[in-house]
Amino acid sequence: MSDSSSTQRSWLGIALVAGSAVAWSYGGAIQRFIGVEDGWTIVFWRCLFAGLFLLAFMLIRDGLAGTIRLFRALGWPGAFIAAGFASVSTLFVLAVTMTPVANVVLFMASIPLFAALLARIVLGEPITPVTWGAIGAVILGVGIMVSSSIGEGGSPLGLALAAAIPAIFACMTVVTRRYPGIRMTPAACGGSFIACLIAATQAGAFAVGLQDLALLFCFGALNLGLGMALYVTGARMIPSALAALLGTGEMILAPIWMVLLHNEIPSARTVIGGVLVMAALFTYLISHARQSRRPVPTAAA
Repeated sequence: MSDSSSTQRSWLGIALVAGSAVAWSYGGAIQRFIGVEDGWTIVFWRCLFAGLFLLAFMLIRDGLAGTIRLFRALGWPGAFIAAGFASVSTLFVLAVTMTPVANVVLFMASIPLFAALLARIVLGEPITPVTWGAIGAVILGVGIMVSSSIGEGGSPLGLALAAAIPAIFACMTVVTRRYPGIRMTPAACGGSFIACLIAATQAGAFAVGLQDLALLFCFGALNLGLGMALYVTGARMIPSALAALLGTGEMILAPIWMVLLHNEIPSARTVIGGVLVMAALFTYLISHARQSRRPVPTAAA
């Protein structure tokens, strides 16, 4: 591949991953517009539309035979990732019904650091002093955010659901490190349909108005599904550290959409805690990117 083609491919990857962060960032803002009170009904429709979108994406990209092969190749690691996607897709919706969106997405910002900690425990991967410091800063920042929400009458259950999201994502990250061949698109598609089926057993009703149905389509297909399609396509074209840095755009933009569209202004302590979490995340990701660029010494012949 020529230098010009490689550069164009890199810029395309950057644009796609940045686009995925934008697509994922407005999920909470869309949910606030939906007039359906039952969170399980929202999960049902959102995950149904997301699953159908991802299935159509794979059929167009890989064809029918290729799509079938992708699902057959998942194995138990892929099934675990699918179950994780089902869980976090459900928890996000339920948490947003009980607590401010800023709390949920800032909890999610801690995913890479909790994944590093879990990888140390499970896989024995070393943790640098910078990472330990970032983990400590995240714990402090999350504590400040939690104290703010509880002090203002926030829902402890909503906070618990939001806290479960990075824990589950950390487990998924460790599994993908152990089994790097897992394909994310079929796993996310399968997870969406799993969440849809579980929500179908819990939802009080399925009937929604036409306007809410359109919003649910956007919430599922254009937020969850399109975001995943953009990410898995673009992440193949750029280094993983750069993709992770671009992905932080979701955590930055999500609270901004809430302020602009719903006047949902985070409290001072939420902002302070969020700044600590984001600073820790950026420090970790930049340190990780620098380490990955260092040449690996070769053994003597």
